[in-house]
Amino acid sequence: MEIDKVLIMPYVTEKTEMLNQNSKKGQVVVFKVHKNATKTMIKEAIYRLYNVKAMKVNIINQPYKKTRFRNIITKKPGFKKAIITLEPGKTIKFD
Repeated sequence: MEIDKVLIMPYVTEKTEMLNQNSKKGQVVVFKVHKNATKTMIKEAIYRLYNVKAMKVNIINQPYKKTRFRNIITKKPGFKKAIITLEPGKTIKFD
């Protein structure tokens, strides 16, 4: 898999901002990642794209959710997200 396609987009929510503020080890960043991505692929992608080493990577598979609109039941697709702890003193800026 190509390094450019491992990280899909930053995943910024209130919960991820709280994670970042409460972390004592370093900045915590959350990304949506490709469904076949592994921890080593994610670490390599962070280093190549942002020139920052990741200390720790945790991966979570978010399952799909059923939604209902009137009498129609549909599915919101699931995704894979990675919680990445960076080295102390290093940050990633999102524009």
